[in-house]
Amino acid sequence: MYRLLRDLMFKMDAERSHHIGMTGLKWLEMSGLLGLAVPKIPTVPVHVMGLRFPNPVGLAAGLDKNADYLEALTTLGFGFIEVGTVTPRPQPGNAKPRLFRLPEADAIINRMGFNNLGIDHLLEQVQAAQTDAIIGINIGKNVDTPVEKALDDYLIGLEKAYPHADYITINISSPNTPGLRNLQFGEALDKLLDALKKRQTELAEQWRRYVPMAVKVAPDLTLEEVQQLAECFSRFRIDAVIATNTTLSREAVAGLPHADEAGGLSGRPVFAKSTEIVQQFRQALPVEMPIIAAGGIMSAEDAMQKIEAGAELVQIYSGLIYQGPKLIQDIVKTIQVRR
Repeated sequence: MYRLLRDLMFKMDAERSHHIGMTGLKWLEMSGLLGLAVPKIPTVPVHVMGLRFPNPVGLAAGLDKNADYLEALTTLGFGFIEVGTVTPRPQPGNAKPRLFRLPEADAIINRMGFNNLGIDHLLEQVQAAQTDAIIGINIGKNVDTPVEKALDDYLIGLEKAYPHADYITINISSPNTPGLRNLQFGEALDKLLDALKKRQTELAEQWRRYVPMAVKVAPDLTLEEVQQLAECFSRFRIDAVIATNTTLSREAVAGLPHADEAGGLSGRPVFAKSTEIVQQFRQALPVEMPIIAAGGIMSAEDAMQKIEAGAELVQIYSGLIYQGPKLIQDIVKTIQVRR
């Protein structure tokens, strides 16, 4: 059934079909039909970052940028949902078209550019949602905020999201905001993490609860860069690493329609490199620092490879688009059996 629906949706413009699909999902949830159509996902609890996750399969940031679909996504069976990336002020993102499917490779290219309604709207949605899933809020900077002042935007996001998030992700690895990936390295990263960790400590005292902070990294890293990042994350006691974001590489999709479009490539082509990055971080990070793996998970076996590489949790996005909600159930059941 999902394959037929997917084939129909793939005849439309990618961004338009995304909007129609998510709106339809929300309607099914509100009508009560979604719960009848989706099999119940077994509870396979896992404790990471001091949090109890109902199961280790999460939704990666980017699908629900404004937290508009939390109840419906929970009904699909996700153990955790990461919303955003959200910026302090609303912004339209990059010019359309900005979302492209590469079905021959089970891949997607996007250059959305952090289009979102701003953090105040997102937090209203989070507060109104009735869900028992773990909610992560992924924060970024506005495109018109200079990179040298990016910390100001991240501090706004951290302070506003803190009372409402189960964990917060610092996104410094999107390729679609000019200069953002420069924050992954050297003095810029030290300055950013130092200030954010200090503010996290202050907020923990203020709210009398500790909200973990993760950092999302790119797959386009050398081994030396991974080791440098791991040393920095260890020094500042980051609570988790999310590996990885989308890739700028086109090697795996060369020659396919849309392959030369600017933006980040996700889906099956990023799986091998992303998994390699997970493995490298696992070897370089302290054993107590967890890794959340994202990137090209299209099957339960793919998810298991991420876990075997060193991840405690996994996230899907492109896999959900190409394989449908059954992918969540397949992964959770496989993890349950192999525990």
